[in-house]
Amino acid sequence: MDAFEFVNNYESYLDEISKVIKPELESVIKKLREIDPHDLIQPDSWFLNEREAKGFVWTLFIKQIK
Repeated sequence: MDAFEFVNNYESYLDEISKVIKPELESVIKKLREIDPHDLIQPDSWFLNEREAKGFVWTLFIKQIK
């Protein structure tokens, strides 16, 4: 998965996380939605697959909680 595909899918990854978290953590998702996904990765970045890209977004979420 290249950077372009990741940027296109970023919101849907946040939607997936939002479906399985406690309501009180929704503020973290809101913060992540405010981040431009272009700022998270370089144009030449790539992920082995969608699972790895989702893991990257989950990591961002977990870091925000801590």
